[in-house]
Amino acid sequence: MPHYTRRHSHFKGLSIINFKFTNKVLQNEVHEAVLNIHVQELEPRHNTSFEGEDHFTINLQVSRVTRNSQGSKASVPYTDNSVKMSRKDLKIGKWLKVNVTTMVAEFFRLPREYLAVVVRVQDSRNRMSLVVPHPSSESNHALMPYIEVSLKDDSHRRTRRHIGMDCTESTKEVRCCRYPLVVNFEEFGWDWIIAPKLYDANYCSGECPYSFLQKYPHTHLVHLAAPQGSGGPCCAPRKMSSISMLYFDHDLNIIYGTIPGMVVDSCGCS
Repeated sequence: MPHYTRRHSHFKGLSIINFKFTNKVLQNEVHEAVLNIHVQELEPRHNTSFEGEDHFTINLQVSRVTRNSQGSKASVPYTDNSVKMSRKDLKIGKWLKVNVTTMVAEFFRLPREYLAVVVRVQDSRNRMSLVVPHPSSESNHALMPYIEVSLKDDSHRRTRRHIGMDCTESTKEVRCCRYPLVVNFEEFGWDWIIAPKLYDANYCSGECPYSFLQKYPHTHLVHLAAPQGSGGPCCAPRKMSSISMLYFDHDLNIIYGTIPGMVVDSCGCS
């Protein structure tokens, strides 16, 4: 998931949105890419032709801006969708998702400094002006378009012995086990996180009897010797993994980052 830059230009009267990907991300294959755009009516009109209509058909076209053989800018359309929006959605604005997997995958295979995109949005009957925010000093940064990219896992999968147990709340297991836990950032009021809004974090819980999933036998021996201040084996994460996040920094830039130690993959006694 990249972040947009503040650099922007225009093509045929439309603002070009430049997305920048890190070299590390560009080394992967694209599984899926989704463009998120916020669509809103620019100037609500009181038009008698709208009477009796609660929903409107909106046409969306996403194109990539490239250079032709003469070196001039050219627009290559990749998606052309129609969506239904209610009168309320048009007035207050709504986030729409557009699949741009083919466009992003082609860019990854032959990358440039930026992926330059233009978005055309209009009422199917051309009765109203619609707007998609673009990077500029006057823009509402919380409504900037952004791309979510899922990368293919090319690692060689091998059958291996899993250390640790997986349980559910209904499992009658008192020993150390990994349990499912879904964390919802919105419940904490963390609105500065754009994506994911929730994720599977998991947690460890249970007792650690003698020799059960012991990572360090020394811990059990110390417990038997019982020096003052020592503790017994503790059920804790054995292995943890990272998640990718899209969030706002202090300057309201949209940042893509990989945060380590966010998911418990296995539990054991230490």
